[in-house]
Amino acid sequence: QVQLVESGGGLVQAGGSLRLSCAASGDTRCISAMGWYRQAPGKERELVATITGGGSTNYADSVKGRFTISRDNAKNTLYLQMNSLKPEHTAVYYCNAACSLRRGVVQYWGQGTQVTVSS
Repeated sequence: QVQLVESGGGLVQAGGSLRLSCAASGDTRCISAMGWYRQAPGKERELVATITGGGSTNYADSVKGRFTISRDNAKNTLYLQMNSLKPEHTAVYYCNAACSLRRGVVQYWGQGTQVTVSS
């Protein structure tokens, strides 16, 4: 079992920045890739960015150049630096961890952290 706890969300004005953190605990040795997803009101959850254990990253086109994903494997913590925020970035942001087990890959999710960008 892996537990994920996000923090760092809040209210920010357009053009501002936030850094989200996700602390992983439990059987973190099984974690391979981690990522951030978001869900805006009335919309489906969507990918924001992912990062492998080796540091390879992948971003949604809508956040390239604005958001940076990183992870500190020693601290079992995932980060998302969000710059030049826009109102359309308002959503609940979820941390995800892919855990590689013998039976397959198990996905774990955090409880989410609200990001609200005012115009």
